[in-house]
Amino acid sequence: MANRLPLPPDILEDAQPDHPDVFPGMAEALWAGGVFYRVPGADKAAILAEVVRIMSLPPEVDRDLLLEVLLARESLCSTGIGDGVAIPHVRNPIVMHVPRPIMSLSFLAQPVEFDALDGRPVHTLFTIVSATIRGHLQLLSRLSFALRQTEFKAAIARKAPPEELLQLAATIDRMLVAPEPPQGVNPS
Repeated sequence: MANRLPLPPDILEDAQPDHPDVFPGMAEALWAGGVFYRVPGADKAAILAEVVRIMSLPPEVDRDLLLEVLLARESLCSTGIGDGVAIPHVRNPIVMHVPRPIMSLSFLAQPVEFDALDGRPVHTLFTIVSATIRGHLQLLSRLSFALRQTEFKAAIARKAPPEELLQLAATIDRMLVAPEPPQGVNPS
């Protein structure tokens, strides 16, 4: 794409069928990626290096490459979204080879300048790694929705225990699942 070579549209298609059960919910992705407390680091690069080091990733993931890609993404534009939260993620998620999207939650030992939109330092990072664009966007949209929910946002602010955070994420996942229409009712 950078060299303006023609690309077939199917290059961005997911290898898996387009079905709601294909991608994990936020709770499953967070459980897979892990919740970490008092993550050390004095600046953005040090924090990201530590997050990549501690994140629960499959052994085949190249952690050095992941760090490079996260730092490159940050050089384009900060992932600090405001209210002390950043969502580091790769710009082109298709380069990471994980079987299912993963999200980690890291509470920092000390707030760090992250060039966030509101100018405030970041104390909480949600890091997303996905092999597909669709899975990446689905997880990013669920997280965006979750961060607008008062109870979830409050739990993040007080650094709630992992069990509580996972339970709240599961509740949000259930909120986002479209209910099945009653049998015999035409949905149109």
